[in-house]
Amino acid sequence: MTTDNPQRPTTVGKTRYYQGENQTQPLFCIEPGIPCEYAREQASELMGYARDLTLTGLLEDDQKLIWASHYLTALAKALLDDAELGMNKMSSPQRKSPWKLSFPGASSCMAER
Repeated sequence: MTTDNPQRPTTVGKTRYYQGENQTQPLFCIEPGIPCEYAREQASELMGYARDLTLTGLLEDDQKLIWASHYLTALAKALLDDAELGMNKMSSPQRKSPWKLSFPGASSCMAER
């Protein structure tokens, strides 16, 4: 699901998930152009399933369910991270912050951080 609507922020497609230490090949990545609202909704769904899998895995002592939950939470985090990048990308260059108008030194102060 992609959109060409410039008013609606979309994922940027920069978030990758690597399994384990020193891995050079991502296990999965987020595609660019997914509406951020949709990506966040899907992340919420995944987190709900991960929660259920974690509880069931703990109560039934089933490690497979806990590992499945681990992967679902990683995918949900990747969706949220990429949606955040998309929302920041859309808001930062096109919209001026009212705080910069009130506090002229704020932009230079923030750049130093």
